[in-house]
Amino acid sequence: MGQKRVVVTGMGAITPLGSTIDQFWSNLIAGKSGIDFVTKVNKDDFPAKVAGEIKDFDPILYMDKKDAKRMDLFTQYALAAAKLAVDDAKLKIDESNAEQVGVWVGSGIGGMATYEEQFRIFIDKGYRRVSPFFVPMLIPDMAAGQISIHLGAKGINSCTVTACATGTNSIGDAFKVIERGDAEVMITGGAEAPLTNMSFAGFSSARALSFNQDPNTASRPFDKNRDGFVMGEGAGILVLESLDSALKRGAHIYAEIVGYGATADAYHITAPAPEGEGAQRAMKQAIEDAGLTPEDVDYINAHGTSTAFNDKYETTAVKAVFQDHASQLMISSTKSMTGHLLGAAGGIEAIASIKAIETGIVPPTINYETPDPDCDLDYVANQAREATVNVALSNSLGFGGHNASLVFKKYQA
Repeated sequence: MGQKRVVVTGMGAITPLGSTIDQFWSNLIAGKSGIDFVTKVNKDDFPAKVAGEIKDFDPILYMDKKDAKRMDLFTQYALAAAKLAVDDAKLKIDESNAEQVGVWVGSGIGGMATYEEQFRIFIDKGYRRVSPFFVPMLIPDMAAGQISIHLGAKGINSCTVTACATGTNSIGDAFKVIERGDAEVMITGGAEAPLTNMSFAGFSSARALSFNQDPNTASRPFDKNRDGFVMGEGAGILVLESLDSALKRGAHIYAEIVGYGATADAYHITAPAPEGEGAQRAMKQAIEDAGLTPEDVDYINAHGTSTAFNDKYETTAVKAVFQDHASQLMISSTKSMTGHLLGAAGGIEAIASIKAIETGIVPPTINYETPDPDCDLDYVANQAREATVNVALSNSLGFGGHNASLVFKKYQA
């Protein structure tokens, strides 16, 4: 039978820069920041004061009120983005195709807000007052479950939990499901709603978050004065489809997904391996899987968290993989504008990579002011750039030593 070609036919995003693809993309290429003082926790309780919050989200636009009340916010984001993506793909799911439509949507943490709220109720009022929906609201796989239930998708249904690599691993795993012929369509990506007291406490205690008190400049990937990441929230969902199915439906094709690499550092629970050794192997795997050479890649959407070790070692990894071509690559970290959406990061960054291919515009890395000798590549500093992008690579690297890379390519019949 041979491997099936897989294309992207739909996209949906709920992000700190907007809750439509057009809004998200126009703000991204305008170099706007979606980061502000955090309001979902009391900023006076923490050394970290800023976050990429979603301020305009109304779940009732995407689901009925009763259903929304039985979902944690991360699931609401996921379902909303999935509905937007399926609408964008003009995909009708009914008895004729339901068993060939799967869902693979991950979350790094799951229902943190639900856990905190219900634990307080348990402590104050005892177990009888804990919601019977506590467990189904909490568990990370419920985003995939609810998408399947609401959209009627009866194919493979799965959830990846690989910290900040979650979204990218989910898309890569969904790509492979179609490629090997186990489904015709996959709804895939990541969702996260981590702006809670315990998340802020944990990341602040680990000194992972930026303590910069200026929302506009706190997220500064690859800049010498970076001091940690800025947490964000939201969801990014793609509709992946076999080329045969897309052509048969007359679907609009945004790009082709052609490569996936996934590796482990086997090194440390939070720090990346020296020289970005695991990231190097993930990028090499993805490029080889795509049947391309490093010289074919035009743009990298970097993991680029704005932390000291990540940015340095990701740069080192790019140099090791791309050699002389590294200096020719355009690289940007859109986290400079969205913050770090943890398990959802790979979802919205895949969308940014696909839009760069589609529009010929590369989003910038904002707040790049003071060059770091360890980070000396072309990070598309501060302003978007018009350029032909035939091949884009997106990286995600997560706690636990998870590394994942995806390769997207301009679609050619």
